[in-house]
Amino acid sequence: MVQRGMTHRKNYLQMEVIIDMKQETIKRIRKFSEDRDWDQFHSPANLAKSLVIEAAELLECFQWNEEEYDIQHVKEELADVLVYSQNLLDKLGLDADEIVNMKMNQNEEKYPVEKAKGNSAKYDQL
Repeated sequence: MVQRGMTHRKNYLQMEVIIDMKQETIKRIRKFSEDRDWDQFHSPANLAKSLVIEAAELLECFQWNEEEYDIQHVKEELADVLVYSQNLLDKLGLDADEIVNMKMNQNEEKYPVEKAKGNSAKYDQL
């Protein structure tokens, strides 16, 4: 079923979005790979390649029309990106909150509000 993209957009300034997978979901992701003995294939490089492939499949959902897309297909591809991200976090022994906050600190320094607000230029062009 194709749905109009605008019906799924919300003003991000008016809502708080938290991507916080429940421990039950993380355990399910881990069990899925363990049950199939796939850890042997989950090198950091293989997981990173798979993550990029799935991100490209997500982008493909919007390839020819940014306003109309199959929301179910978007959900499936986005879920694949999240699963591979969790697998890569596990493989490298990383904490999602820690690395996101580290990156946000860097971004806040690179893109100070007074220079970056309403401007899509890269930090070295501000």
